[in-house]
Amino acid sequence: MSTPAVKTAAGYIAGLLFGLGLAISGMTDPARVLGFLDIAGAWDPTLMFVLGAAVGTTFVGYRLVFARGTPLFSAKFQLPTKQELDAKLLGGAALFGVGWGLSGYCPGPAIASIGGLTLPLLALLAAMVLGWFIAQRIAR
Repeated sequence: MSTPAVKTAAGYIAGLLFGLGLAISGMTDPARVLGFLDIAGAWDPTLMFVLGAAVGTTFVGYRLVFARGTPLFSAKFQLPTKQELDAKLLGGAALFGVGWGLSGYCPGPAIASIGGLTLPLLALLAAMVLGWFIAQRIAR
């Protein structure tokens, strides 16, 4: 099997595992996210435990991967080089947070939920794609 095919297969497997993890943890249900944000009402701590597990897994995973020295399917690791906070990063983070808080979906669970497409989910996906195109135009 050629390296590009192996990289593509690895990407699909990682995406499948991520989607399954979102579905099993219930994060494809926007009511869970909105319940987490409702601290004065019927608060649902599930998201806190899912995020905690993700941070723990990432903490251990990065150390194991970097201990290898080089990645399995590439000559070098592709890590972000930008270190400073700027208006684009902060503005994007704010838009992401507002969109997540209003809809209960972040991009991963939204895409994983396409199988049970509803009108609010369709509106969110359309807004997300439109946002990508606008961001590309602004970046030029």
